[in-house]
Amino acid sequence: MQTIAFVNQKGGVGKTTSCLNVGAGLSRTGKRVLLIDADPQGNLTISAGVKLDDGSPTVYEVLKGSADINAAIVPGDYDLLPADIMLSGADIELASVPGREMILKEAIGQLKKPYDYVLIDCPPSLSVITLMSLTASSSVIVPVQAHYLALNGIAQLRDTIELVRKRMNPALVIGGVIVTQYDHRRLIDREVLESLTEAFPGKVFKTTISNSVALVEAPSYGKDIFKYKPNSKPAAQYEAIVGEILKGDRNNG
Repeated sequence: MQTIAFVNQKGGVGKTTSCLNVGAGLSRTGKRVLLIDADPQGNLTISAGVKLDDGSPTVYEVLKGSADINAAIVPGDYDLLPADIMLSGADIELASVPGREMILKEAIGQLKKPYDYVLIDCPPSLSVITLMSLTASSSVIVPVQAHYLALNGIAQLRDTIELVRKRMNPALVIGGVIVTQYDHRRLIDREVLESLTEAFPGKVFKTTISNSVALVEAPSYGKDIFKYKPNSKPAAQYEAIVGEILKGDRNNG
């Protein structure tokens, strides 16, 4: 089982969109996929079309220890451990808990279903929950918007990943960088892509994700891009990224 954290402390870079559609793409190849919504905004839960009933357990209850992870998972083409606004209090509530960084990793270790991939949508901040997610993961995928300002904070994110690797998770690696909202016609986009390629040699996915109305619309229907517009350009792009991930796994296996 591979556990991959989708992380970037800057919002609006396509982090949730990439987590959902990579997960959906992997499931379409026959892989058993669990998505974990670790963002208090619950955007992954909403985008996947999951509506929570009152009293339904979420990742918040799992982290607090009041719910079993297996009971909180919503089954589907790809399973989902959902989140809602209650998760926003977890950072403060768990801040003083000894070994808090290990809580999510321990919960994932209690999964009864044999998943091939567990994908974690991290909050857009370097919080306790983000540290938990990085500690639980074998690799990190960083979605980065193809804008100059999106490069700000990348060095800090790399430092955080390195810190987690040294202190809590020696096996953690950067699995890849997805360049989103890319337009090859714009000079700045090409320059950002070049800068990222220099900063993360051999880690930037060959496939970029272009601006797309379909990607913006799909979450409002609670659908991934393959269910919403399977013949669209972004569907083909995410399918290609999934192919790159699977090829990388074979090369590393």
